Amino acid sequence: MTARVTAVSANGTYSFSKPNRTSITLLTGLGVEGDVHAGTTVKHRFRMTYEPDAPNLRQVHLIHEELFDELAAKGYTVAAGQLGENVSTRGIDLLGLPTGALLRLGDEAVVEVTGLRNPCDQINTFQKGLLKEVFELDATTGEFTFKSGIMGVVRQGGTVRPGDGITVELPAGPHRPLERV
Repeated sequence: MTARVTAVSANGTYSFSKPNRTSITLLTGLGVEGDVHAGTTVKHRFRMTYEPDAPNLRQVHLIHEELFDELAAKGYTVAAGQLGENVSTRGIDLLGLPTGALLRLGDEAVVEVTGLRNPCDQINTFQKGLLKEVFELDATTGEFTFKSGIMGVVRQGGTVRPGDGITVELPAGPHRPLERV
């Protein structure tokens, strides 16, 4: 299966979910045009209270639709945009990418992967019990698994639409695994 964009979403106001769009425009160094999380400095509401001048490493949120399939098997109904992502994908192991990987979305846009999305309790407000399904603790290793997508910054702007292909360019090794941002 070829990696592809399945949906794009944006919202100009703070809310948990984002409505789907026919296209979004990524702006170099800023994020998704018209989205509340666009900007050079942090736009996450909680983080703005204690580090308002920190660089915005969360300009674009990508999530793999395979997670929606996994959640459906557990009785949850989740669709594109409902977990606050800007870009939904299929056919790419987003969580397995290293820090610094470049994702070419369509013909123009390039997003550099900065890390994992740290899921918050708002997910339980969206659907009760969902947080434990996207945030797991491995009892054997004590390691956390974050499954609610990845974050990135826009390195090259462009329009992104459902159906666009995704190409990955890995950084020079050694690769650093994703950490939450």
